This record gives sequence, C-alpha cells and structure tokens, in this order.
Amino acid sequence: MSQRVNFRALLLANEQRAAYGLRYHDFPRYRKHCANRTHRLRSSLKMTHGKGRDFKKLPPLSPETMHDGHPQLLLFEAERAWAYSQELSTLSLQPSNFEKASSLRHHATGRFRRSVHWATQLLSHCQSLYSSSRLSAENLLEATIYTLILNGRFLRYRDDFEDALTQLSVARNLLDELAQLAPTSRDQALATLFSDDIGPEIRYCAHELGHQKAYDIDGIVAEIAVKHRNEFVENCNAILAKYKEEAAGGREEMARTLEPLMWEGEPVPVRNPELVDVLLKVQQAEKKLNASSEAKSGKGSKKGVAAYDAILAALSDAEDVARKLSEAQPAGSTSTANTPGGSRDVHFVHTYIIYNLLSRRIQRDSLLVSALISQAQVVQGTSKSKTGSAVDSRLFPAVVKLLDTNLQSLNQMRTLSIVDDSPDLASAVDARISYTKAQRCLDLARCYAPAKKFAEAVALLQHASIHIRETNTFLSLSESDVITSPSPNSGTVPFYPLSHEAIKTLENDINKISLQYKRDWYAYNGGSSTGGEEGRKGYKKPLFFNIALNYVELDMDRLQERAGKAPVAPAATLAPKPVIAEKSATMKRSAAIEEEVRSATPEPQAAPAKGGLSNLLGGWWGRS
Repeated sequence: MSQRVNFRALLLANEQRAAYGLRYHDFPRYRKHCANRTHRLRSSLKMTHGKGRDFKKLPPLSPETMHDGHPQLLLFEAERAWAYSQELSTLSLQPSNFEKASSLRHHATGRFRRSVHWATQLLSHCQSLYSSSRLSAENLLEATIYTLILNGRFLRYRDDFEDALTQLSVARNLLDELAQLAPTSRDQALATLFSDDIGPEIRYCAHELGHQKAYDIDGIVAEIAVKHRNEFVENCNAILAKYKEEAAGGREEMARTLEPLMWEGEPVPVRNPELVDVLLKVQQAEKKLNASSEAKSGKGSKKGVAAYDAILAALSDAEDVARKLSEAQPAGSTSTANTPGGSRDVHFVHTYIIYNLLSRRIQRDSLLVSALISQAQVVQGTSKSKTGSAVDSRLFPAVVKLLDTNLQSLNQMRTLSIVDDSPDLASAVDARISYTKAQRCLDLARCYAPAKKFAEAVALLQHASIHIRETNTFLSLSESDVITSPSPNSGTVPFYPLSHEAIKTLENDINKISLQYKRDWYAYNGGSSTGGEEGRKGYKKPLFFNIALNYVELDMDRLQERAGKAPVAPAATLAPKPVIAEKSATMKRSAAIEEEVRSATPEPQAAPAKGGLSNLLGGWWGRS
C-alpha cells in the first residue's frame, strides 16, 4: 500500500502568508516567495520542463505516484497567481496608473482565473487521493474549503454576488464544522481565523443582493449552506462523519487543548494559531509554577524565584506574537467585525497578555525581595522581620533597585486599557503603587543613615508617611481588593497581596525609625544640616562678613592710610600735573610690617601749555 499523503491546505497557506508579507499586505514579496518555492518544488520533484529550447512535457499525475510535494506545488502555483492578481488590482487603483488602469484590471482578472484553475486542479487530485484512502478527511475538507474561498472571491471580484455568496457560505459552514470538531485548540483557531476572514465578504455580497438582514452572517450561512452544501461537496455528510472519528482519536493522542481564558467573567477570544501555540507554553509553565509553589522548598527560596523564569519567557514570546498581530490589524478594521465579545479583538488579547506578564514580573521581584531579606537574616543568625535592625545595611540598595522595577511594572500596568476600564482594579493598582513608594522611601532612608546623612533620611521618611496615607485612601475607594482576593472568573492572580495589617506595620516602622534617626541626628551634630565637622566643633562662620558691606560705610581714607597709601589730593587746575608713583615716608617706615603695595595707577597727563602765536592760532582752530 502506498504511503499516505499529509497535506493541510489551510494550515500551509496561513503559515506562508503570515511569514512572507501578507500580514502587512505586501503582495509583491509574497508573490516572489511563492515563485521561489515553486521552482524548488519542481526541481525536487523532477517536474521541470527540460533545459534550453527543448520543451519537455510532463507525464500526467496519478494518485499512486503523488507525494506530499505534489499538492504543495499546486497550492503555491495558486497562491502565486492570486498574489499577482491582488498586486495588479492594487496598482490599478493608484492615481499614477489612471491611463492604464483598465489594462491592469484585465491582467489581474486573468491571473485570478489562473489561480482558480490551479486550486480546482488541486481539489481534483485531493479527491482522488481520498478515494484511494491516501488522504484523510481533514485534509480533503481543508482543500475543499480553500478552493471554495478562492472561487467565491473570484466571483465577487466579477460582481457575480449570488454565486459568490453561495460558495462563501458553504465554505463558512464547513469551517464552523471544523472548529466545532477540532481535536486541538490550534486547529480550532485555524478554522476560526479563516471564518473571520470571509465573514465581511459574505456580508458585502448579501448587502449587494438586497438582504434585509445582511448583518446576520450566521443566519445567512445557515439558510444557504444547507441547500447547496451537497452540491459543492460530494458526500459531505459522510466526509464530516469520518472527520469526527479522526478527531476523536486525535483528541486522545494530542491533549494540547488551551484552557479558556477569562476576564471579568467573559472569555478572552484566541482566534489565531500562532497565539494558541505560545499560550499553550504559558499554560504549561503556569502548571509547573503552581506545582513548585505548593512544594515546601519552592516558596521563598531561590528555587521559587527561578520557577518564574519559564513563565516569564513564555509570556514574553506571547506578548511578541500578540504585538505583531495587533500592529498588522488596525483597530476597528473590518476583519474584526465578526469577532464575538464586542471589542475583545486581538488588541484586547495583547493588553491581556501584557497584564499577565507584568503581574508575574511583580510577583517574581517581590518574592526575590523576601528571599534576599530572609537569607540575610539567616546569615546573621536572627529571626527578626524585614524591619529589624539586624539586617545588613548593604542589602538595602539591592532592595531599592527591585522596588524600582516593581514601581515601573505597576505604573505600566496602570496605563493599560483593561485596568483603566475597571474602577476597582485601577484603585487596587494605585494603592500598590503608593505602598511600594512608601516601602522604597523607607529602604532608601536606611541607605542614607550609615553615611550620617540624617537630613535626607528623615525627609524620605516624611514622604513615606504621605504615601501610606495615599494607600489607605485608594483602598477605601472600593469595597473589596480584587488583586488580593480575586473572583474565580476575574482573570487576575493574587500577584501582590496587600492587607491593612501590612500597611499598619509599615506605618509603625516608618514612625519608629524616623524617631530613631532624629535622635541619632541630634546626637551626631546637634541637628545641623551643614555637615558633621562644623556641628561637632561648634564652629560657625560670623554672619557679619556676609552682610556688613551692605549696611556699613567704610572709611576709605583710614583704610588707605593703614595700607601705607597716602590720600590722593583732588585736582585743582584744568591741566593737572602728572602724578608720579613713589613710596611715601610712611611706607618706608612700615615696610617691614605691612605688605608690599603696588603703585597707584597714574592719572592721564595733559599736554603743557605753550605761549606765543601758535598757541593763539591753535585756540582759534579748535586745538587745546
């Protein structure tokens, strides 16, 4: 018996489209990829047409000689022609191509028709393989759905809305059957993804045909698909029954089912296979984390902290995938119009994953703080709590850094839309922000105290008291704390427990340590904030030298005399004589005692007066 062929048309098409440009509607890139893939498949399957000018006709394919690569070759040929038709249609809509728009649309129609031809040929070979028991019912259904979607889109492109609505409705009905009977969450998400993709097209065709309830896609599909399903899919009920048997067997072998995600009592939709894969890893990591937390050795130790590494890595991968999907799908686009749950689309899923990532990160950092403090207490041989003085002060800078990371995560969490839309959750997050700030101020003050900077330490403790009052205010805004004790269907985890007893304990510690630092400050330098040496010596700079010159008139003549300079006589004539700098007798007598003084700056000298006729004439002409 020949080997079975494994070919999943929808899965392969979705993976290639997402990886090679169609996530961002880059049709030229995807067309080039399909061309390269087609050439490689022809070479590997020995299906080339010869070299040079001699054309070698290929032998017809038979079900006995077909392998996995033959259906893939036909699929990539169909995808290549379809991508080229979409590229040409996009070019025809550009204003720069207005003159040749008709030619581009005609060319695009020809490539679209060629794509439907390749898809029809693919479906014919899949039906032959299924008849010879070399292809599963799931593979046949996916190939049938792929062909119906492609043909329905071509008919819609040709404005044949009635036939397009019929084929798209049958494809949607088969996708719903696949999603309902899917053995794994990934297969269910794959069927849901294609179902959401053709939903707007069904609504558009129904609107063009004048349906009164064109918005009711499920009702239109149920009405049309029942009449025409057997027309397009031969022995449809028998194929679906066989697929149900295969899915039941696969469910036992592959228990990769994603548990439902809940948020505020409503499910979080996961409608993408890539997202299902990463969320399954998150689910497995959470189970391991819960198992390690229940163990005695995992709680409050380094092993417990290391248990968070796997779940944080899985959540980071999930956030990366969700972010790419969110960027590729603009908010309010038509692709999310058929998404149940209101506005819970891929953007909501992205925000939900970020919230879980931040909560697990905060939980890990808080556990690391507890592990560091407990380890330091064990080393010093004490059983005191974190606020005890026996803890080494060199530990507090590391604790402050961890609290900074917690504050960053909490502030980022507060800006999320799902937190801002929930008043109780928003007030709970605000309370933890204030509480963490108070705890950080306390530990930071403990860093300043060993350096004898008591003024800074006391100021930080005053800020901590203010943050404590803010914490109590935020907690009083809601009746219950949704983070400490969440409801079963809330979707939150108790990542940061906070009780009134813990707040009261922290407040008492702040008051106690503040009083202690004030006493130490007074004993150190009498409460002075100018430094330790001046405070201990009692030396203080006289204030007179700072303000005397602003209020006291100085006798400059007396200062000049004491400095050894004779007072300068005022000028009595219009043409003063030149002043020659010489040492006075007083300067000679006190030279051994006073410091050497520089000579005074000479005054500007006037030209000596000249008599005679020239002087008189010079006066007439304005000369001095």
